[in-house]
Amino acid sequence: MADFKQRLIRFRPIGVVHSPFHVREDINPRRNFRPDGFSDIRGELEIDPSYAAGLKDIAGFSHLIVIFAFHKSELGHLLVRPPFETRRRGVFSTRSPHRPNPIGMTVVRLLGRCGNILRVSGIDMLEGTPILDIKPYTSRDNKRSVRRGWMRRSVLNK
Repeated sequence: MADFKQRLIRFRPIGVVHSPFHVREDINPRRNFRPDGFSDIRGELEIDPSYAAGLKDIAGFSHLIVIFAFHKSELGHLLVRPPFETRRRGVFSTRSPHRPNPIGMTVVRLLGRCGNILRVSGIDMLEGTPILDIKPYTSRDNKRSVRRGWMRRSVLNK
């Protein structure tokens, strides 16, 4: 049997998010439902200058996958109640920020780059969110025949 608690994993942020959202309630769909999601919300990803060389060639991509830390989240539960749902769901079948490891992922549209600053739209992160990694979104990431499980009828999935 594997020892899952064998080793501590450490991450060092490579940058920080600049967002119009300053508190969790600004993003919470229960309080601030956005039928179009966050696609029109603009912000910036400020990459630490020591990592700026890693941004070479990024301007050729339309979208980026941003992996980040949910720095304002509380310790998660394994069962959570998603927005607009009455039933509790397993945390790993949701996008809840309250997880055993507070790691998030989102896809943003790249609008432009100026040095170590990436201008993006689709921001659904709080101001000051630590960025752990950035990857290009490619056609390989666009999966066919996606099943949406319990979310197929969710107001958040339309």
